Amino acid sequence: MDLCTKRLRKEYGNLKGKGAVPSAIASPLENNIHEWRFVLRGSEETDYYGGHYYGKLKFPSQYPMAPPSIMMITPSGRFACNTRICMSMSDFHPELWCPTWSVGRF
Repeated sequence: MDLCTKRLRKEYGNLKGKGAVPSAIASPLENNIHEWRFVLRGSEETDYYGGHYYGKLKFPSQYPMAPPSIMMITPSGRFACNTRICMSMSDFHPELWCPTWSVGRF
């Protein structure tokens, strides 16, 4: 098993257990560990409260040494749908990526 697959399986296991993120759910596609779907719940005290926002993560075969791409699927008024998001933890800025970051951190 390659490093990327091993790491992604470990991170998915953590998200299902002690590393669960209260305001989000993320899981890989059944047939492709390199592509995940996630749901973010809108936080209280924000205009997004009560909403559910779907997105996807695409991990390169070099992960964790290279960052994933992050895209939103649900329109929110903040991000363009199905377009890579410009964040320090995404493939938009690979020079800022830290291999110790994990899916639970995104």
